[in-house]
Amino acid sequence: MRSHWKKQVIVLPSLGRVSSKMQQLILPVLLASFWTTCTGAGDWCYQSQFTCDHQCKAPDNWNHAHSDCAGRNQSPINIVTRKTLKDEQLTPFQFDNYQQIFRGTIKNNGHSVQVGVPHLSTISGGGLPTNYKAVQFHLHWGNNGGPGSEHTIDGEQYPMELHIVHMKHHYTDLTTALSDPQGVAVLGFFYERSNSANRKYEPIINALQSIKAANGNTSLHSVSLAQLIPAEQNLTAYYRYKGSLTTPGCTEAVIWTLFENPIPLSMEQLRAFSELKFHSGKQMVGTFRPVQPLNGRQVFRSGGAVILASSALLLAAIAAALGLSQTN
Repeated sequence: MRSHWKKQVIVLPSLGRVSSKMQQLILPVLLASFWTTCTGAGDWCYQSQFTCDHQCKAPDNWNHAHSDCAGRNQSPINIVTRKTLKDEQLTPFQFDNYQQIFRGTIKNNGHSVQVGVPHLSTISGGGLPTNYKAVQFHLHWGNNGGPGSEHTIDGEQYPMELHIVHMKHHYTDLTTALSDPQGVAVLGFFYERSNSANRKYEPIINALQSIKAANGNTSLHSVSLAQLIPAEQNLTAYYRYKGSLTTPGCTEAVIWTLFENPIPLSMEQLRAFSELKFHSGKQMVGTFRPVQPLNGRQVFRSGGAVILASSALLLAAIAAALGLSQTN
């Protein structure tokens, strides 16, 4: 558990003729009495929200209110690609009604930006045990375009991460689905900085101006899940592991899929998310949970991930060869 300390200005009383040895004994006791510890109280929060003046339960203390947050199958994690295991069952996904245009509500829920999704969009295949229907999507980000993804790849933290949350098709609410060890499937996508704006994200970026305050919400005009993620043919490379929700109560009922292909956003678009505010009015930045121990879990990779990695190595080899031939 991480302790947070608050220093106070103190004036030490005169020690008069007390011997130097006695001063050495007394001073630490006096100093200790003027330091106060603040371990966090109230609602859960991200590390970026915590101050001794505004105490809340930072990630290190989430388990004090939600015991599942101390479980052995927690998310997010750092994926070490060389330790992943190829799984032939991780075939391409089938995305149904992902092209469906809908008018949703986008909300600043005090911890993130969240959009409810009509339960028409479904996923199947991809090694999933059954069909899953979309429920909502939300995002995690850093500070003004800095590192902010929850999951990391070989230690690299991307600027932002998108989570599209699905539940098994026969469930009617997420709470019930979370009681099933395989009840929820989350698709995770990373973002990368681009030199140009991603026009497909304009409806979301524009809506952020109207939901800067916590609990603010507004209508999201004409958006589809498909427009927010890479083209379907570019979604064959991904990683899979068994984990949890990344916010309290940290329920371990999630099949995680993390796609290798990132989504481009301009620096201006990335920074727009940092203009939102937490409940306290503080700038909403650093909305990610630190990576959690793997605890012996195996991370699997799709065949596409291997092909992409091999292609990258091949291209690097060709580039190196061309470079050598040009210098000779």
